[in-house]
Amino acid sequence: MKIRMLILMTACLLAAGAASAQGIKLGVKGGATMYKIDGKSFQDEFQWGYHVGGVAELMWSKNWGIQPEVLFNQSNPQTGYQFDTLYKSINPGTLKNVKLNYLSIPVLLTWRPSPLISFQAGPNFSILMSEQKTLLQDGAAAFKSGNVSILGGVQLNILSFRVYGRYGVGLTNLNNIDENTDKWKSRGGQIGVALMF
Repeated sequence: MKIRMLILMTACLLAAGAASAQGIKLGVKGGATMYKIDGKSFQDEFQWGYHVGGVAELMWSKNWGIQPEVLFNQSNPQTGYQFDTLYKSINPGTLKNVKLNYLSIPVLLTWRPSPLISFQAGPNFSILMSEQKTLLQDGAAAFKSGNVSILGGVQLNILSFRVYGRYGVGLTNLNNIDENTDKWKSRGGQIGVALMF
């Protein structure tokens, strides 16, 4: 219920921003992702991945606006030695290197105190994209199909280029095997570049 309410509020905010936007710009973006999953089953270290996608800037005043994005994210968390102990029903060693591909939709409120810098924060809705349902291939059977997180970051605005860094904390327990045994929550950052048109 809380997730549905958050999605509805975000959709209303996005619609209001688009209706009153003074300046609309579209662009493409990409960069590196540093990602990990908090939980006893996973190694406590960030793993590198990447993200690519599209972005829109909807500024309703000189200082305020909204930045919705659609991104393809790949992350590569690694399980720790406790995974085999906690989940004895799964063959040992089947989920060491996990490749998770998400379609992510961040909707960020933007405050631009000067033309060169923007501060951003907002929700990020992610859908696990997967065709195969095996632990060995992509972890789809072990992970829930959706994730909601909160993002915050800073962006430099240099002509048509945007250089950004952000950090996100997951709100959803991703454990689809047994959510009571161990809670899996995502955490990570992104750095990248966008080109606006």
